Amino acid sequence: MHPSSTGGGTAEMFGALLRYYRELAGLSQEGLGIRIGFSKSQVAMVERGQRPPKGDFVPEADAAVGANGALIAVAVKLSFGHLASWFEPFAEEEAKAVARYEYEQSIMPGLLQTEAHAYALYQAACPPLDDDEIERLVAGRLARQTLLTRKPPTDISFILEISAITRPIGGRDVHRAQLQHLLEMSELRNVHIQVMSPNRETHAGLSGSFILLETDDRRRLAYLEVQGRNFVVSEQPQLGDLFATYGMLRTQAHGLEESRGLIKQIAEGL
Repeated sequence: MHPSSTGGGTAEMFGALLRYYRELAGLSQEGLGIRIGFSKSQVAMVERGQRPPKGDFVPEADAAVGANGALIAVAVKLSFGHLASWFEPFAEEEAKAVARYEYEQSIMPGLLQTEAHAYALYQAACPPLDDDEIERLVAGRLARQTLLTRKPPTDISFILEISAITRPIGGRDVHRAQLQHLLEMSELRNVHIQVMSPNRETHAGLSGSFILLETDDRRRLAYLEVQGRNFVVSEQPQLGDLFATYGMLRTQAHGLEESRGLIKQIAEGL
């Protein structure tokens, strides 16, 4: 099968393209897994379109099979069918972003969540979700995380309130693994994680969480969500105000090294 026959979009098509390049490189599923640090079963599930590639799977696989960026390009355009319908339009813009900034007051940002953390969050949803819906939503959340490691890299910044870090979502073991994952993500050159001091009396973000994007065609967008209500901001002056707010938050939060030290301290105390 030639790669052009895969068309574009779905997880199955990405899996077919991965299989094409893997076989062209003379690698078994197990052999590819060993090279990129994933199990044979994980490679197989991605190739069947049953599981989204997560973490650094895509860039590592692209390099291992000599795809010269083809897998990365297709991964960015993966179908958003696993996402909540109301989030799809923003996720499509997010996938094309050259810069993404997020301030979060209460929970771990989706791009930084481990699989177990995401499951725990969805299992606590109100009204309750059935198992199939939880599986679908978790898969969508993990698929979006390729943005963290794609090439060319996206400039990504997070500012987190301390409650987003200290709340033990999923219990002690899940929480500890989540904080360790957060520390690992903070080591990526394009990912910047800051923590807002809980001792600060006031700051520019008290009105609520938000996400900012700069797309590949240099458009700017903002996304806001609260209690199931959400909307995208694309017009001035509100858009400019939110970007200015984020700039102020960056100066008010702990620096990168201080933030990392605080996260490590919390993790070691569990």
